[in-house]
Amino acid sequence: IGLVFTYWFFLGKKEKEVAVESEVDIIVEGGYSPASISVPVGKTTKISFIRKDSNPCLEEVVLPDFKIKKYLPLNQKVMVEITPQKRGEYDFACGMNMFHGKIKVR
Repeated sequence: IGLVFTYWFFLGKKEKEVAVESEVDIIVEGGYSPASISVPVGKTTKISFIRKDSNPCLEEVVLPDFKIKKYLPLNQKVMVEITPQKRGEYDFACGMNMFHGKIKVR
C-alpha cells in the first residue's frame, strides 16, 4: 500500500490545468498556483505573479522560452505578457529552478 501511495503522490497527482483566454493571476506560495495554464496561440496573454511566500528562492520567475526574468516583490502583482507563436509546452520556474510551472499553448 505504501508503494502505491508513493507512486500516486509523485506520479499520479496531476495539477489541474487552467484555460486562460487573456489574463490570469498566479499565486506564488510554496510553488505556483495554478502551476499549469493553457493559452491560445498567437494571442497576447497577461500573466500576473503575486508572491506571498518570503522564501528567497521564489523572488524571481524565469520564462526562458520567452526570454523573461522578473523580480517578484512580496505581495505585489508583477505582470508579464507573452504572445506565443507556436503550439507546445513552455516551462517557467523560480530563479533557483526548484519550483516549476507550465504554459501549454493550444
